[in-house]
Amino acid sequence: MTESVVMSDGQNNTDPSLLTSSEPSPFYVVNPLAESPVLLVCDHASCRFPQALGDMGLDPFARRCHLAIDIGAGKLTEKIAKSLGFTAVIAQYSRLVIDCNRQLMDPGAFLEYGDGILVPGNRNLTQADKDARADAIYWPYHNAVEDQITRLRAVVPAPAFISIHSFTPVLNGVSRDVQMGVLWDTDSRLSDIFIEDFRAAGFLTGDNEPYSGKAPQDFTIDHHAEEIGLPHVGIEVRQDLIDDIAGVEEIAPVLQSIIESIPVRIGLSQDKIPA
Repeated sequence: MTESVVMSDGQNNTDPSLLTSSEPSPFYVVNPLAESPVLLVCDHASCRFPQALGDMGLDPFARRCHLAIDIGAGKLTEKIAKSLGFTAVIAQYSRLVIDCNRQLMDPGAFLEYGDGILVPGNRNLTQADKDARADAIYWPYHNAVEDQITRLRAVVPAPAFISIHSFTPVLNGVSRDVQMGVLWDTDSRLSDIFIEDFRAAGFLTGDNEPYSGKAPQDFTIDHHAEEIGLPHVGIEVRQDLIDDIAGVEEIAPVLQSIIESIPVRIGLSQDKIPA
């Protein structure tokens, strides 16, 4: 299948004081016209900061650490989407600017402190500051996700929704042995498949570990998939497995094999809905 990558045209940059016309848009879409009944999303794919925010008071290490980006997740998501010809919506700004996987009222949406690191650029934000970030980055990304869901639901009533993340091997000084995490809440159609297949492939796999899909912080899945009954799952890959190109090349085929099998295994049809 022919692959394509489409960048947002910049019209979503609704606050010119935050994102200039020369800066990347809040998201990009891989295979925006694909009709395969699976949608991939990646909320934390980038460590990019808007020029207007400078370095947010952070040193180079902090700007590239796991608090700023899900290391390897963006490249992994894009590779899977291109290899399978599936659609993916991928965010292009750091979760430290605004966390697209949090409700806006959640303090973690504008993280001030985590894993021993202070984020000066998120201290004492006014509501206007928060609204500017949401208008420029958060809502354009989520609107793009919603647009793709609407398009795919014209192909199949309930496309599968897969959110791809990565997690740090050590958090607050505690090592994590889990290699793959499968996050779910009330719908186990996809989680059962991923847990079974990851374990069969030899990975130490967490069932709602190292994070839980039942936690209220999982905004993207709750907002886009759970509310309308789409089969859904959150996948967490330990970052040391995908922190370089070789790692992504090794792990991607594992996920590709599972994801490619999903439409048949859960009975998704690509027949058009009658007009």
